[in-house]
Amino acid sequence: MVGKVTLHTIPRLPDAALRPLAGRPVTIDGNTLDVRLQFMLNSSKLAGKEGLILSENVAVARRELNAVAAQFPRMKVDVTSTELAVPGPAGDIPALLLRRRNDRGTAAPLLIYYHGGGFVVGGWETHGNLCELLCHDGGVPVLFVDYRLAPEHKAPAALDDAYAAFRWATEHAAELGADASRIAVGGDSAGANLAAGVALRARDEGVGAPALQLLLYPVTNMASHTRSYGLFSEGFFLRRWDMDFCNDKYLSGSGVEPTDPRVSPLLADDFARLPPAIVVTAGFDPLRDEGRQFADALAAAGNVVDAREYGSMIHSFPNFASLGGGPMKATADFISAMRAHLSRS
Repeated sequence: MVGKVTLHTIPRLPDAALRPLAGRPVTIDGNTLDVRLQFMLNSSKLAGKEGLILSENVAVARRELNAVAAQFPRMKVDVTSTELAVPGPAGDIPALLLRRRNDRGTAAPLLIYYHGGGFVVGGWETHGNLCELLCHDGGVPVLFVDYRLAPEHKAPAALDDAYAAFRWATEHAAELGADASRIAVGGDSAGANLAAGVALRARDEGVGAPALQLLLYPVTNMASHTRSYGLFSEGFFLRRWDMDFCNDKYLSGSGVEPTDPRVSPLLADDFARLPPAIVVTAGFDPLRDEGRQFADALAAAGNVVDAREYGSMIHSFPNFASLGGGPMKATADFISAMRAHLSRS
């Protein structure tokens, strides 16, 4: 990974100054890779820290990813956090409630957020700053849910925790200072998979639906591979190897097949009567095409869909928003869209 001083220098440099350091532009499928992300990817490769999973030992992989995340500058926002214990199917689920410091505590929309990391890695260390941005810039309290991870907890444990947190937040909205009719679910990658799964399950069980699904480059189909899966299988942060490793840890021995809609929401039988969705995809992401397919399936069933593709971005680009430039602008754009959707809901 880029040295810490360099990472803190990148936000102050214009794209033109970074281009000679990043190398020749990379253009695939009509998109040109963002120069800041290209520089970061090249530096990560040189440092031997390429990809999401940095060790086949899960405990080491978690520590390594947290260490890499700690090297990035944090976006400074004025929010407070309160630790909560949410009752779950296998015991209490740790959670954090984020609020803007000047929040008066009036009933407001609430975003329940599920972090990415292939159901295996990730947590507050990797996604806390993004949640702080969502809270501050999105103008909504955020409930960060620290759901159970694999391989200690196989599928569908993560979804069970995600759904339990949604039901609990709906029932305790007043205590959280939230409007029960405006509770959204969201997440990135594996977390977006969980958010989509919560929306499907809430509809199927006839309980109050989320007000919005914020789906950032979602995992939607574990049973087959798309064209983008092959195009971007190496060199763009999320690798095919990372996905295969995580899918094996989550599914192997679980009794849940890759075709099960609980892990592959794109394979659900029915997409009707689902909440509005913001579906974010990235041009250099292996998950790009299955995200597009999920947005299309939602729209074809008559749901409100705001599909936003950021062609120059890679998987997990909001985690790199502190580098400035394109990642920051794209992150600000979908946060603004979320705020607008929830203000109308």
